[in-house]
Amino acid sequence: MSSYTNKLSESQSPYLLQHAHNPVNWFPWGPEALEKATSENKPILVSIGYSACHWCHVMERESFEDEATAELMNAHFVCIKIDREERPDIDNIYMDAVQAMGLQGGWPLNVFLMPNQKPFYGGTYFPNQQWKGLLANIANAFEKHEDQLAESAEGFGSSLNRKETEKYGISAGDQELDPDELAEIVAKITSQLDREWGGMNRVPKFPMPAIWSFLLDYGLLHRDKKLLNEVLFTLRKIGMGGIYDQLRGGFARYSVDGEWFAPHFEKMLYDNGQLLELYAKAYQVSGESFFKEKITETVAWLEAEMGNGEGGFHAAQDADSEGEEGKFYVWTYGELKELIPDELPWFSKLYNLKPEGNWEDGVNILFQTESEQTIADEYGMSLEEFKSKLKEIKAQLLEVRNQRIFPGKDDKVLSGWNGLMSAGLIQAYYATGEKNMLDLAIKNLKFLQNKLLVDGVLHRAYKNGKAYTPGFLEDYAAVIKASLMAFEATGEAQWLNLARRLTDLCLAEFHDETDGFFFFNNPNAEKLIANKKELFDNVIPASNSMMARNLHRLSLFTYEEKYTEIASKMLGGMKELILKEPGFLCNWASLFLEKLVPTAEIAIIGTGASIRAKEFHQNYTPNMIVAFSESPTDNAAILADKMHDPTGNALIYVCFDHACRKPVSTHEEAISQLPYLA
Repeated sequence: MSSYTNKLSESQSPYLLQHAHNPVNWFPWGPEALEKATSENKPILVSIGYSACHWCHVMERESFEDEATAELMNAHFVCIKIDREERPDIDNIYMDAVQAMGLQGGWPLNVFLMPNQKPFYGGTYFPNQQWKGLLANIANAFEKHEDQLAESAEGFGSSLNRKETEKYGISAGDQELDPDELAEIVAKITSQLDREWGGMNRVPKFPMPAIWSFLLDYGLLHRDKKLLNEVLFTLRKIGMGGIYDQLRGGFARYSVDGEWFAPHFEKMLYDNGQLLELYAKAYQVSGESFFKEKITETVAWLEAEMGNGEGGFHAAQDADSEGEEGKFYVWTYGELKELIPDELPWFSKLYNLKPEGNWEDGVNILFQTESEQTIADEYGMSLEEFKSKLKEIKAQLLEVRNQRIFPGKDDKVLSGWNGLMSAGLIQAYYATGEKNMLDLAIKNLKFLQNKLLVDGVLHRAYKNGKAYTPGFLEDYAAVIKASLMAFEATGEAQWLNLARRLTDLCLAEFHDETDGFFFFNNPNAEKLIANKKELFDNVIPASNSMMARNLHRLSLFTYEEKYTEIASKMLGGMKELILKEPGFLCNWASLFLEKLVPTAEIAIIGTGASIRAKEFHQNYTPNMIVAFSESPTDNAAILADKMHDPTGNALIYVCFDHACRKPVSTHEEAISQLPYLA
């Protein structure tokens, strides 16, 4: 380790700590660095990355550990390092700025600012020679032409302050919703599907859970078998791919090719939470054991490798171990020949393994393209026999793999990502009936409530017994979603109350009355050069679309009209955009679907209510909320004034817009009252 130590050594973030001994005089983002830039009149260099980012590590090795480079950086700049997972608000601002400059965005993100934080130049990864040249040029320009740089920074500064709603011509307001428009949205998305490998027709391939979740719901409500099959086809392909860890469970972030074959091997909690929820629904809809296997393996990975010991889940696992990407996950043919000589022929066939390697440097990624049935037939085994042998071999290889040096771990806990994982665990519990999965989710939500909710304010991050950085809209939205699901799963009013408290805080602190949408950062928490709103659904859905869906559901539980009015206005504002660009607005499209086909409000009261509720949970039906209580109660408006039958047994009320049909006593009778899209 070098003898240098900079200000990052006082941080919690594993990513910042990775740079604590660079010869660069790094500061974390905060008043000290910002005041230093002003008092010394130096430009600021903001460098943003995250711990599982491959090129961030490369740039650190080549440039930030290099003394000559560090000398240039220290002499002319105030250098600030940011973990984008801790401060997505700052990342949003400067990513926008770099794109406004007409440059490609990505990480590491390196942006040069005037001492007043306004950006004038930026980029992503730079090889060392180029980086040193750039530093010298910028230092020179700042010395000789500070006024010109300030002028261009003013221009970028004002474009950053332009509201997203203004930029896209959005004005919130109710709009008529038409089933034909929804059909048009679906047609647009399905025209871009990859019919051979599943997913969207592009490279690299990201799973994009919001797309498949929307199409699955639409397929079910429209009774469209063909569409449902396309969704299941994609999920099978992802689950068979190298992007899925075939031995341990869990999904990597994306594949660099179009076949889900070679991933960047990092595993992020947010992907795995959303994919868990999606695969659980796929299993509920299809009954295919393939999907169940992915659920149980992924939960096993989560328990074995991602827990913080207090009920929280860590943020991510790196792609690199021992300085090499994927080294932990891949196998040479020779290695396998020694370990499983007798089974290697069929194992190789199943996972496309080659003596010379199926990937670079003579190594193999486990990558399934044929069904297990096909391989079992070819090798004269029954499917049962094949599956049980495969299970043994996977366990044996996993044991060997676990002796290797593990990839780096980002062990901070992020509340929003934990919320996404809790939601996935609750859906996984519905699908499998495994009580352990519900227990993990409830324990996680209790942990978030006890450790990350400080004086009523949800915090973004937690590590070493301490919560820090007030939460962003993404954190609130994901935790509210999981809390509402926990209320449905357990019937415990505390979870509905938590969702409501957090929602009311968002309305008070984040909501922009002037355009009807929510800021990503709480403008009252810290003064930044711009307050951004997140409107587009990406790998994580937009915090605004998550919030709008929460508001819709919360109003159905609480009978508070103000919540659904805000959600309707948000959807109205986004509608034109959803019709134009649905690929990155699928979570909004899901809200469109929930508003167009009335969302069923199911209230179950009386003895056996929890058993009845389970029947609704086990069978996935979109556009439905469920609340239950074994005895009459008013702990949620949806349950108030409803009675059991004369013998005390449970009655099921099916309601739409708070108007209820005649109560029934069986799941079948209730389901027959639900609408679908003609």
